[in-house]
Amino acid sequence: MERWGLGPDDLPDELVYVRISVFGQTGPYAPRPGLDRLGIAFGGLLNLTGDPDRPPVRPGVTISDYLTGTFAAFAAVAALYGRDREGRGGDVIDAPLYGSILRVLEWTLAGYDKLGIVRQREGNRLSHSAPLDNYPTADGFFVCIVAGSDANFSRLCKAMDRPDLAEDPRFATLAERAARGGEINGIVADWTSSLPAEQITARCVEHDVPVGTAYSAEDIFADPHMAARGDLVAVDDPVLGPVRQQAPFPRLANSPAPVPRGAPLLGEHNREVWCDLVGLGDDELADLGSRGVV
Repeated sequence: MERWGLGPDDLPDELVYVRISVFGQTGPYAPRPGLDRLGIAFGGLLNLTGDPDRPPVRPGVTISDYLTGTFAAFAAVAALYGRDREGRGGDVIDAPLYGSILRVLEWTLAGYDKLGIVRQREGNRLSHSAPLDNYPTADGFFVCIVAGSDANFSRLCKAMDRPDLAEDPRFATLAERAARGGEINGIVADWTSSLPAEQITARCVEHDVPVGTAYSAEDIFADPHMAARGDLVAVDDPVLGPVRQQAPFPRLANSPAPVPRGAPLLGEHNREVWCDLVGLGDDELADLGSRGVV
């Protein structure tokens, strides 16, 4: 909006604007360009992702883009609610990519502030809990087993047909298991490596051990649980035709969400947005179009 000569004080009272950038609308870094990767890095997540003896690894998806959009959408709903129900007028939402990452860092910042802990990469294991890892299977998959608590560890021992481990003083408590994380995780890895993923899952489920296979897109499409819940829907894209993709999330029991339509073509709703909502005239919209602004 600034390049049109409009600041926050000039915006119409009834409108809510969302401004998404990498570093925000204020501060010394505000003019800097960037993309999702910078939001992940500056927000502190990149430094925590990967193995401790290797360089940081980006998450598998453009997570700061998605998280920022989600946070901004909730903020927009809150602003609209305040406008319509409490008479607060419109608002401008400043949503930098790094801010959404910063918000989901768990105890990272509080731990540094109060205890001086500089959290670092730990890979798939945790220094304070074991056994816990993404373990290899005999048929080339990886299963995530979370059995750090005493109850889950006891159940895992039964699933592995290793009740002796639960009686072993080396692994009697969570603290003992964490101190010997490499050893107990290695024992579990030896067990998973001897069996196919489906059999490991069946044994863990039988004994109430938290377990899940690291799914690919192919696995998601074939999974009976996701099929039963309707987690994939066919969206009619105006260019590609029907595309099976994620269903709306989360779902409301009393108000089922309709199947979304495909993304609009570039500029398809320019008139509805800029003329009907913002209030620009035809000549103004044509001028913006001729200059490549919209």
